[in-house]
Amino acid sequence: MINNNNGMIKNNINVFAVVYRIIDLAVIHLMLIVALYGYSVPYTKEYFELSLIASIGFFLTAESFALYRSWRAGFFNELMFYTFISWAFAAILVITYMFFTKQSADFSRIASFIWFLATFLSLITWRFLFNRFLAKIRRKGMNTRSVAIIGITKSGQRLAQQILDNPDTGFRLTAIFDDRIPERIDATYHAWLEGDIKEGVERAKNNEFDVVYIALPMIAEERIKHILQLLGDTTANVQLVPDLFVYTLMNASMSHIGNIQTISVYDNPMRGGNAALKRFEDIAFSLVILTLISIPLLFIAIAVKVTSKGPVIFKQNRYGLDGKKIKVYKFRSMTVTENSDVVTQATKGDARITPLGAFLRRTSLDELPQFINVLQGRMSVVGPRPHAVAHNESYRKEVDYYMLRHKVRPGITGWAQVNGWRGETDTIDKMEMRIKYDLEYIRNWTLWLDVKIIVGTVFKSFNDKNAY
Repeated sequence: MINNNNGMIKNNINVFAVVYRIIDLAVIHLMLIVALYGYSVPYTKEYFELSLIASIGFFLTAESFALYRSWRAGFFNELMFYTFISWAFAAILVITYMFFTKQSADFSRIASFIWFLATFLSLITWRFLFNRFLAKIRRKGMNTRSVAIIGITKSGQRLAQQILDNPDTGFRLTAIFDDRIPERIDATYHAWLEGDIKEGVERAKNNEFDVVYIALPMIAEERIKHILQLLGDTTANVQLVPDLFVYTLMNASMSHIGNIQTISVYDNPMRGGNAALKRFEDIAFSLVILTLISIPLLFIAIAVKVTSKGPVIFKQNRYGLDGKKIKVYKFRSMTVTENSDVVTQATKGDARITPLGAFLRRTSLDELPQFINVLQGRMSVVGPRPHAVAHNESYRKEVDYYMLRHKVRPGITGWAQVNGWRGETDTIDKMEMRIKYDLEYIRNWTLWLDVKIIVGTVFKSFNDKNAY
């Protein structure tokens, strides 16, 4: 959002944010009273102190996730996720307080559990109901924002289509302005074409629109600057649509050095709370899995040792987070252990693969030692599959945006693998498809996507025809 007073870019502020905070505060305290009353526990000063600690913890975390910003154009599942994390942190803070003050015995554990659960459900429920209410009234034309687009370029067309396809956001496409003649503009948008850019600026200055999107090509820098200067005399929310980065932005965010603001074009999505959550997921999941498979690991290791010559564990150099070399562990499945500048991919019927190795590779059991890599922090349970260093150096020269997959830790399984892009990549097209899914995963990462991939991997591991 461009603030017309000082030209700086700021987060979109929700005008109802104060009301939302009050509702959350009321929910936290009210659910504690309900839990205590339902379990016949008196409401004392000590319980009031717990509710204050929980409120502080919740609001601190909520503010860090910008939970109270406007979610008009946001993703509702992301709002739910941040609400869950914020309340989970508050509950952990309360439990920690009980433990270190040695007062846990003074509080009802069952009532506390009911409070934690009831509060979470209530925080989620009121947001869901309110979101449905807003969607309903927006579809009826209430609580809407009129939108004008200056420059119906390719990025402007994509923006217009998104506005038309998503009426629940409350954005209403009111007018489009472009200096080209109508014959040079997609006929789909002629109904909203109301003049040239000069006329659009003048109408914006007359406060006819709530939001003005400038979708001109970035090469028209001087023209854009001039339009922004003219739009400084309007109360409309003015936003730029950068055509250069529509498909290549990787979790972009604003930053600044002094009073100069910048856009991070390629960035890691797992920062701050997301990084902590991802690491917790990896540690918890890998510990559980390693505990469950410790005996099978032993039997597989023995089988590898007695059926062919060579080490049980094959350690290969791969690229990890930020393109740094890491050692990745696998049960040896071949008669060779290639780890040089030239690594030949396994192919169907490859003579180097041992009989046991063929079974291990087909069922992905050869990947199990990588849960140790996860505990070491070198890998993640879910992420782009790491390639041999030799393959990286080859493909990075031939596939656009190839190295962006290293913005996150590599995974034991990934979005590309559950979508069928596993195994040999004997053509550039196959590698391009794998990279497409890897980057899609990074752009859209959530905890729930990881769960979906893990479940998908379990069902695909034993019948994947591409694994050999």
